[in-house]
Amino acid sequence: MKKAELRKLALNKRKLLSPSAIPALSNQLLAHFSRLDFSEVKTIHVFLPIVEKNEPDTFLFIDWLRNNHPDIKIIVPKADFETALMHNYVYSGKDGLEKNLYDILEPQKGELHSGDVEMVIIPLLAFDERGYRVGYGKGFYDRFLQGLTTLKVGVSFFESGDDIEDVNEHDVQMDLCITPHRVYDFRKSVIR
Repeated sequence: MKKAELRKLALNKRKLLSPSAIPALSNQLLAHFSRLDFSEVKTIHVFLPIVEKNEPDTFLFIDWLRNNHPDIKIIVPKADFETALMHNYVYSGKDGLEKNLYDILEPQKGELHSGDVEMVIIPLLAFDERGYRVGYGKGFYDRFLQGLTTLKVGVSFFESGDDIEDVNEHDVQMDLCITPHRVYDFRKSVIR
């Protein structure tokens, strides 16, 4: 299936989730996330959820990291829609966040991070069993991840779907994808 069709189907699927389903599914994602190996992680990039689009509540991940791995630096993105690039800021709490024109929470000021990132938590709408993902179509994460040596971890409320037919050279494969029911490991070509 092509990305545009997968994107449309996934957005509709998300829309149908009940308000009570989001916290339950997000907690199931957290249960799998908390079992990842953080021993080599000094800095982790975590996307912030768009509530209006029923995205997974990654604030649960952030709170868990702060409680269980306070030494890990958490960074969050701020999109520059003129250049289609993302900048990473050290997360300092919800107080410094504001929604942009697309309802995405972003830091308004703070410490810019330009160093290494050992793990990136990636948003997605759909993914296939090869580790390719469909996002909203702007390419922010593919540009950010190009040439970056990091553990790329997607999170999805739904399981993998049909192969994405129109993958191109700019699409970056994920290493892992967490769903409420399992963790897909694309590095080993097996599913746990």
